[in-house]
Amino acid sequence: MTRVPFMSALAAALMLGAAGAALAGTGEFDGLCAEGLALGQQVKTDCSITETIDGKTYCFGNETARMLFMKHPEANLAKAQEFYASKKQ
Repeated sequence: MTRVPFMSALAAALMLGAAGAALAGTGEFDGLCAEGLALGQQVKTDCSITETIDGKTYCFGNETARMLFMKHPEANLAKAQEFYASKKQ
């Protein structure tokens, strides 16, 4: 009898996790790592590590990339935007 409630709880937890991932979206730069872009590289992320700057969400490939980016967010954001724009053309 306890197996059915457990399985239902497990299924609900998995669905909530999937919904959370879907809500995370791709952030700015189509889910590319903002620090990678600032360094002139296109690094795809799953947007599990993010930072919000001026109401916009930026994704990072790992925690180290996020920390490095946030040491100088304005300068890094300008570099990332410039590189990203050059690759979109």
